[in-house]
Amino acid sequence: MIYCDYNATAPLRPEAREALGFALDIGANPSSVHSAGRKARGIVEKARQSLATAIGGRSEDIVFTSGGTEANALAIKGALALVEKPVVFVSGLEHPAVSAQMPDNARRVSLKPTGEIDLDDLKVQLDALEEGEVPFLCLMLANNETGVIQPVQAAAQMVRDEGGYTHCDAVQALGKIPVNVGLLGVDYAAFSSHKLGGPQGVGALWFRVGAPLKPQLIGGGQERSIRSGTENVAGIAGFGAAVEASQAVTAKRLNDIRDQFENLVSAAAPAVFFGKTCDRLPGTSCFALEGFASETQVMAMDLGGVAVSAGSACSSGKVKTSGVLTAMQVEEKIARSALRVSFGWASEPSDAIAAAQAWIKAAKRAVPAAFKESA
Repeated sequence: MIYCDYNATAPLRPEAREALGFALDIGANPSSVHSAGRKARGIVEKARQSLATAIGGRSEDIVFTSGGTEANALAIKGALALVEKPVVFVSGLEHPAVSAQMPDNARRVSLKPTGEIDLDDLKVQLDALEEGEVPFLCLMLANNETGVIQPVQAAAQMVRDEGGYTHCDAVQALGKIPVNVGLLGVDYAAFSSHKLGGPQGVGALWFRVGAPLKPQLIGGGQERSIRSGTENVAGIAGFGAAVEASQAVTAKRLNDIRDQFENLVSAAAPAVFFGKTCDRLPGTSCFALEGFASETQVMAMDLGGVAVSAGSACSSGKVKTSGVLTAMQVEEKIARSALRVSFGWASEPSDAIAAAQAWIKAAKRAVPAAFKESA
């Protein structure tokens, strides 16, 4: 199987597997004071420092969670529970882990057809705030479907100028592009282990000193009482190892693989590539060929030995029209044919060739007229 679905889950890195196994062998509770417990605590704190170093933050400002979804929920619910008169701003590009947390009165910020948030629209809406209202912006750093990198720094500064807060879902960005929470100017940032080659079931939230944050899981007081529950020591160990390993990845190599795939597809068919004029995550390609349904493409590629995702895939495995592409003003007949191919740390140029060949073969069977027109 040629694996081209890194934005869904990256294969486990060998460094993470080794760290995970080592931690499992200790098998102690990191809250215990005996020597085995202290070893487990040391593993947790080492991983915390590894993540802090990677994102330009302090280790004491990082809370480990069960994944990116919980980290997003903790930031949003934990902040809104303490902010008086909050006004939430969100765009149509956010992952369901964020959009599902939105209050009914959240205000929608427009997207440009390129896939970037419209900063002019955000400014207009911020200027319309009434006295005492506090803006709270949710803006991801890189989109999971298109790979388009968002102007988080500029948006966060606009919100801060109005006395507000910004939460950034950086799940797709970590380990793929430089992430510095200080330079971004955000107040909260969510991360996930399995997107960069760590184990599933572990993530983290970074929050700025002084940013409001009410615990959502209470109990034993772990993670400085911000997120109670015994830490997933083995998962955290693998997360930290994956973070360290990911810092050696060069974006150019993955961009070259992605570009090779897109060049082969473009030469064969009149496919539309989304976000191609913007800065994108290395290795991410989202495209469509009208008339070639997303679910049909995923099944055909799977039969051809290539693992990919529909651009509109959700956690249930069902396929529906992408809300991100709709927000980008993509016609529904095109959005229904969106496919996402994503390469990562173990991908090789041969994967791009195999994936392109499999897609072209399937597309010629499903939409032969498109190839006649492009010939």
